[in-house]
Amino acid sequence: MKSPSKSPLLSLPGAVPAEGRDEGVAAHYGDLFREQRSLADGAGFVDLSHRGVVTVTGDDRLSWLHLLLTQHVSALPAGRATEALILSANGHIEHALSLVDDGETVWAHVEPGTQGELIAYLESMKFFYRVEVADRTADFAVVHLPAGSTAEAPEGVVVRETAHGRDLFLPRADLEAFAGAHGPAAGVLAYEALRVEGHRPRLGFETDHRTIPHEVGLIGSAVHLQKGCYRGQETVARVQNLGKPPRRLVFLHLDGSEVTLPGHGTPLRLAADGPDGRQIGFVTSAVRHHELGPIALALVKRNVPVDAPLVAGTTAAAQETVVEP
Repeated sequence: MKSPSKSPLLSLPGAVPAEGRDEGVAAHYGDLFREQRSLADGAGFVDLSHRGVVTVTGDDRLSWLHLLLTQHVSALPAGRATEALILSANGHIEHALSLVDDGETVWAHVEPGTQGELIAYLESMKFFYRVEVADRTADFAVVHLPAGSTAEAPEGVVVRETAHGRDLFLPRADLEAFAGAHGPAAGVLAYEALRVEGHRPRLGFETDHRTIPHEVGLIGSAVHLQKGCYRGQETVARVQNLGKPPRRLVFLHLDGSEVTLPGHGTPLRLAADGPDGRQIGFVTSAVRHHELGPIALALVKRNVPVDAPLVAGTTAAAQETVVEP
C-alpha cells in the first residue's frame, strides 16, 4: 500500500523523488553529502511524511499494548520514546513501531504502507479492552529533526525524542510552513546514510520473513526480556537462554572504487572462495556516506569468521561486528 499522497515538499528546489519503499518523499534535494553533513551537525530536517501514523486511545491503551508488544509499556511515562515489535507465533518480526505516549494517546509511526495490516491485527485483539485504534496517516506527517537540533517544535505537536533526534507528528496541513521555517531540507538518502552508520536496522531492509530480534540487535532496545507473555516470546526466550540466532547483522566497508552500490539482497561470499563460492549472507542496505564512503549493513550466517574479508556481488567488503556471533 502506498502513502496517501506525494509530499508537497517534492516541489522544493532540487527535489529528486525517492523510489521503492520510500516513494512519496524526496531522496535528496540536489546535494546528498551536504544534506548528510547538515544532519550530522544538527541542522535541517527530514521529511518522513510517507511513513504510517497509528494512534491508540482509551483508558486501557498501555496495559493492552503491553500484552501485544515486545516492549514493556504498561507504565510508560508520558513523553518517553520507545521502540517495540510485533512478532509472529514463531518469533519472526512482523511489525516495528516507533512510539510515544502523550498522556492521553499512544502515537506510533511505522514503515510506509504497513499501517493497514498493523491496524487489522490490533483490531482483532481488542476484545473487551477500552481502546480505539486509528490510522492518522492522512492527517499527520512525520518530520525528523536530527540530534543536536535547536529547532523548537510547534506548540501542541507530539514529539518523540531519542538519541538520534526528534520525530514530530506534525499536522500534514502544516508541513510546507514548517519547511519554510526550519530548512534546509534533507532527503531520505541522507537520513538512511546516518541510519546505516549507526547500525540501526529497518523493517523490510534488515529483516525478512524469518528474521528474529536477536539477529539484528533489537534485544533491549525493542524487546524487553523481563516482561510478561506476548506472541512469539517462546522463541525469544529460547534463543536468549539456550542458543544463538542463525544469522547476525554486520556493518560493511565497501570498496570505494566501485561505481554502483550493491543492491538489497546482493549475495555475500567469503572473498577467499571467489565469486562462485557458497553464499553466506546478503546485503540489506547500502549507502554512500559523506565521511566513510560506501558502507552497508548485511545479514550473514552466525559462524562466518568476524575478520574474514567478504565480497558483495563483485564488490570487496570488510566487516565490523554489530551482533556478536
